[in-house]
Amino acid sequence: MSRGQATEIAATGNPVDVGDATTRYLLYGLLPGWFVPGLADWVMHRRTRIEDTAGTKESLLHSLMMAEVGLPIALTLRYEVNPLLLSVQLGGAAVHEATALWDVRTAVRSEREVKPVEQHIHSFLESLPFGGLAALMCLHSDQVKSLLRGGRDDPDAWRLVPRRRQLSPGYLAGIAAGIGACVLLPYGEELLRCRRAARARRKRAGRDGARTVRSRRHEDVNA
Repeated sequence: MSRGQATEIAATGNPVDVGDATTRYLLYGLLPGWFVPGLADWVMHRRTRIEDTAGTKESLLHSLMMAEVGLPIALTLRYEVNPLLLSVQLGGAAVHEATALWDVRTAVRSEREVKPVEQHIHSFLESLPFGGLAALMCLHSDQVKSLLRGGRDDPDAWRLVPRRRQLSPGYLAGIAAGIGACVLLPYGEELLRCRRAARARRKRAGRDGARTVRSRRHEDVNA
């Protein structure tokens, strides 16, 4: 289909700025919607008692994955998309995918049951970064081309440039509140719960070891 045909088809309906619509989808649809599967995943971890199975190691992997996607998102909300930012986003998505595989392997090798519902939730959490990044790259195809050329002839290609149109303080505050309520609080609680359970197991092991030593000494005396 030629560009002229596409324009003619678009003209038959209400005119829509595709770039503006895609930006609104990313800001008000995909990003806040991301909180839902993230919170659902935390619920599944709690139901399967992560603190008594995979424990602190898996919980730390969850924190690592949130940092891997959180940093690129934070930078994108404050700075212009350019080759540097695209490189950070692509790197974050790749590392996040590798960590997700590590996370599932850790859970499966422990006694924690990863149920089909949780696996389905994981499919959303793994695909959302790529979906968002693909839409962003379509919006900034010129910067994708610049990245492929190594940022030549662009003095701002490899430095952070503040957004020309800053997002409203209200929007940023709302996203920050969502992150706090749906990410930091639940997953912080999970990590704390795992640490407490680990300390309790170490204390029990210490008491059991002490009782074993006393029992052996008693047996030696009686012998």
